[in-house]
Amino acid sequence: MFNILFAVVLCIFPEILSNTKHINYVWIVQNLCIVPVMMRLARTKEVTRTILLDKVMLRSLSIVGLHALFFLSLSTLLDIQCIPTRAYLTYYGMLMVVLPSWSIYSARLIKMYRRHGYNYLRVAIIGNNITAKRLREQMEADPGFGYKIMAFFDQDPPEEIDGLPGKRLDTLDQYVKSAKIDQLYFTMAGHNELLSRAVKVADDNVIDFFYVPQISKYVSRGFAMSTIGAVPVLSIRSNPLSKAVNRLLKRSFDLLFAGLFMLIYPLIYTIIAIGIKITSPGPVYFRQQRTGYKGKPFTCLKFRTMHVNREADTAQATANDPRKTRFGNFLRRTSLDELPQFINVIRGEMSVVGPRPHMLKHTEEYSKLVDRYMVRHFVKPGITGWAQVNGYRGLTDELWKMEKRVQHDVWYIENWTFALDLRIIARTILNVFHGESNAF
Repeated sequence: MFNILFAVVLCIFPEILSNTKHINYVWIVQNLCIVPVMMRLARTKEVTRTILLDKVMLRSLSIVGLHALFFLSLSTLLDIQCIPTRAYLTYYGMLMVVLPSWSIYSARLIKMYRRHGYNYLRVAIIGNNITAKRLREQMEADPGFGYKIMAFFDQDPPEEIDGLPGKRLDTLDQYVKSAKIDQLYFTMAGHNELLSRAVKVADDNVIDFFYVPQISKYVSRGFAMSTIGAVPVLSIRSNPLSKAVNRLLKRSFDLLFAGLFMLIYPLIYTIIAIGIKITSPGPVYFRQQRTGYKGKPFTCLKFRTMHVNREADTAQATANDPRKTRFGNFLRRTSLDELPQFINVIRGEMSVVGPRPHMLKHTEEYSKLVDRYMVRHFVKPGITGWAQVNGYRGLTDELWKMEKRVQHDVWYIENWTFALDLRIIARTILNVFHGESNAF
């Protein structure tokens, strides 16, 4: 692929070919730079057959960056001057598009092939517990993963476990040979002797062995393993924004986005302020204490959409709330009432994207009712968020609505990427124009 794209670049920039002195060196250097790329791929540990878009993009970026580093360094060292800067930019720009596209397309082809019953792995699961059942559920979620579960093994299992054969552990070695098992998954905790026996069976039959820890379903797919000395330590929650470089990227974008918006904010403020003052007496801004980063309260700004009332800090707005003004109703439907929160973003109290901040009363109540509710405060609250663009905004008159909102907020925190923020912003803008049934 590298050579094909480089040949395309030579066709686009034929002046490179005119330098016959250096062109042969260029081809040699270009191919030599593929060696560290292959070494980088060889060190990549792929355990499962699933494919995640964010990991594909990061891997492609690292591959292109590594090739570029070696190519530019060797070109400078060998004094190869026949390649213009725009040719380099074109070459690596095409690689950044073609590499992830090919990875995704080829993965789809392989998954299609597997769905027709080919290229599958024969799997045996050791254990008959919740972890084993969750593992089976995930393996069979998509036939394209290519897992075929043959049997469950336990010390004294029933003959059938959820439609699959139940086998005794003392028959494991014989079954692995007869059924031509490719992989063993051990899900039993606190059975060191059984674990060592299972590992020996895998080693003796030259098959892959995986230990599956009994972790709660609330642990994200992105949990991190580290060590303290020689002791392995498992971090049960992935938070990409705990890394300084990601926080810097997100904060820089917040300041850029909010700063550009503030250039036109005075005009928007003037028009909306006139509408608010004409329709009801009171201030232009509605200020409310809400729960922010790490659970600390802050003053959240909104354009006032209701008549001044004593229940503003305790009662949510409803569809036909008599407290709302006619102009305020318009502001809510179009989400224009949230625009002053860009000031909160500039202050560093909020982010453009993140879990929506709740009033203090709701934090106090729901933190006792909804599991993982306070996890949503591991990042700064946002003007818009993953829950909102998926329809979970507005009134939470039933507990399940708040549970769904929290579920989406936690997913966002554990799966944050800059690309995800851009996706949420784009969907928010589309929702403003299309309108939302829960915006009232």
